[in-house]
Amino acid sequence: MLIELFLLCIGAFLLFFQLRIRRLKNFPPGPTPYPLFGNLLQLDRRNPLKDLDKFALQYGSVYSLYIGRHPAVVLTGHKVIREALVTQAVEFAGRPSTMLISHLTQNKGVIMADFGNGWKEHRRFSLTTLRNFGLGKRSMEQRILDEVKFIISHLEESVGKAIDPQYLFHNAASNIIAAIIFGSRFRYQDEYFLKLVTAIEDFAKVIIGPWAMLYDIAPALRIFPLPFRKGFQYYDQIKEHILEVVGEHKMSRVAGKPRDLIDIYLGEMEKRADQCTTFNDSQMVTLLFDLFLAGTETTSNTLRTITLYLMTHTYIQERCQQEIDEVLGSREHVTYEDRNAMPYVQAVIHEAQRVGDIAPLSMFHTATTNTKLQGYNIPKGTIIIPYLSSTLRDKSQWKFPNEFNPENFLNEKGEFVKPDAFMPFSVGSRACLGESLARMELFLILVTILRRFHLIWPEDAGVPDFNLIYGGTQSVKPYRLCVELRRPEKTCKS
Repeated sequence: MLIELFLLCIGAFLLFFQLRIRRLKNFPPGPTPYPLFGNLLQLDRRNPLKDLDKFALQYGSVYSLYIGRHPAVVLTGHKVIREALVTQAVEFAGRPSTMLISHLTQNKGVIMADFGNGWKEHRRFSLTTLRNFGLGKRSMEQRILDEVKFIISHLEESVGKAIDPQYLFHNAASNIIAAIIFGSRFRYQDEYFLKLVTAIEDFAKVIIGPWAMLYDIAPALRIFPLPFRKGFQYYDQIKEHILEVVGEHKMSRVAGKPRDLIDIYLGEMEKRADQCTTFNDSQMVTLLFDLFLAGTETTSNTLRTITLYLMTHTYIQERCQQEIDEVLGSREHVTYEDRNAMPYVQAVIHEAQRVGDIAPLSMFHTATTNTKLQGYNIPKGTIIIPYLSSTLRDKSQWKFPNEFNPENFLNEKGEFVKPDAFMPFSVGSRACLGESLARMELFLILVTILRRFHLIWPEDAGVPDFNLIYGGTQSVKPYRLCVELRRPEKTCKS
């Protein structure tokens, strides 16, 4: 019996030795990883950000973690993140190829596409197309203002009532990007539209959930019908819609008269028909999916964050309305150019992006070659995690790092300034390509709402909770919003 127990212990030790993860030579320091799981068990699954802060204090601004057996390097602070993603942009421009979302998208499109000609062609195409469609110009501005009318109409119908603004803002943001991509908008209560939006939300939950993590660290389990397979079902459902719309466009498109991004892409495919190119139907579907996903979540979550803080910080709301009234006067509509005359409103929007901390870990990068960072060896293929939260809460970079205060973006003259540590969309060649669109949406929507309504915290709603719900994107907790036309306020209860 003792011999059997001894042999069992020896076997367990040998298995542990075989499975243990060995740190690479001159690799950034970090906590000791466990066999199979790496450092995942040392992170709070519900919100790992406090653990990442703790490791940064212990190991420095560049440290390592293991996601299963995959080595990863966490970048903390705006200087290190800029050094990696801007100064050494090419060396750190890759994307992981082993994650669930990588396999779902087959590393196509622009978000998860690996660094190479395909990504370069499609990012350049996307930026150019969005710019030509009026990004920063009147035509894009008008698309947003057209959607704002439906937001205003919904809020007018809700005067005196307490509503959940989540789906209102989410549907509005979805419709704006849908108009750019598909050339049309949906009614907010349209059954097909709600089904599509729900599929995208469910997809996002799967790819950031615990089953996706298990998919990444235990490839042997991928053959079993476990919950991560729902991600493929949701993705296929979304692809089916996109392919249906693409098919309709192929039948109705008129050369030289593009209605939307699909028409422009189809025209580009025709131009490149005799060339060696990555433009094809499969790439187009993933690109459209990327733009739809990226163009919805961040904008809607930021609008919810702004609304929460303005309801509960009425003096800030009043100062915004005063500035809006002074600049617009009797003019019917706001324009995007008006932002230059509204430094306080600009500061409020940026402060909401800072405290909202929508994408705390950005999108993971990978090293495209063997390289160095801060003196450490970073082998090709190493996962790179830009810890954006660390820059948005850095006590050395913000006047009021732990509170909602627009003064973080105003100088002593009251002029709008944007510190280098402000990077909610990441930085470098793989920064969010929808950043300019999001900025325009946030400004035009917020100004139009504040010009017409008071935003009120329902008097029976209790104490506001400003804690964030962690996920692939973070968001404020659900709350109720009450609006009143800008006249003597009425009582609003939830």
